[in-house]
Amino acid sequence: MICVFVQLQCRPGTAYDVADKLYEREIVSELYSTSGEYDLLGKIYMPDDTDVGHFINNKVLNIDGIVRSLTTMTFKAF
Repeated sequence: MICVFVQLQCRPGTAYDVADKLYEREIVSELYSTSGEYDLLGKIYMPDDTDVGHFINNKVLNIDGIVRSLTTMTFKAF
């Protein structure tokens, strides 16, 4: 499995709506509200053969209210 973390910056007043849509689409395994530059932090697992960029663009970033994102890839190092 591939694990990525996605930070999302939302238009003011839309973070709860964005979070609801992520849960409705069953995309994130964990989702947190955060302080700072980004509003939400999501943990996403996907099969090894998944194109991460395609997945994020087509399943996450088309949610109304998202204005910016930062995807962090993870690697099995230990």
